[in-house]
Amino acid sequence: MTQSKTDPRVLRTRKLIMDSFIELSAKKEFKNITVKDITTEAMINRATFYYHFDDIYDLLEKVLSEVLLVNLNYDFYQNDKLNEEAFVRIFTAVTNFQKSLSNRCHRGYEDTIARIIRDQLEIVFYKMLEKQHSTENEQTLKITAVMLSWGIYGASVEWRRNSQTIPPQEFIKSVIPYIMSGIHFGSKD
Repeated sequence: MTQSKTDPRVLRTRKLIMDSFIELSAKKEFKNITVKDITTEAMINRATFYYHFDDIYDLLEKVLSEVLLVNLNYDFYQNDKLNEEAFVRIFTAVTNFQKSLSNRCHRGYEDTIARIIRDQLEIVFYKMLEKQHSTENEQTLKITAVMLSWGIYGASVEWRRNSQTIPPQEFIKSVIPYIMSGIHFGSKD
């Protein structure tokens, strides 16, 4: 009899593998972590690892996505409107996530990490926009979510490079009025 991937025992094992990976990543570089290291740490066999994850990169992606969603406090965003407070909280969550990763030394995986952050932000922004603008064209909401996700990610990179002396909340607050009202170039009023 096969178990469903939503079975509590299966979910516990998946979490155990992810926790073992996080534990190992605090001790060594990602590129040096092997499936054998993870199976030893989690006290499982290789077949169990491969039941849950395609490979170590799949594991990295799922761990980072879940950690980011926890940082984003997903329940809050499922019920929240896209307002100044939401932008500040999302930006702060992203900068905190990036800081925690830089402490774990995931060098060489910036592209993967950037894609995960943008993908998760896009989902969050799309859901929030959809709630506020349910009558709007789906494609318009999707493109808006993409622009917001890349923009917030880009601002977080800029903050990390040049502005860490300013708290992330302050850094993002100055641009929120432009984001919220839209930018009207060349208007006569």
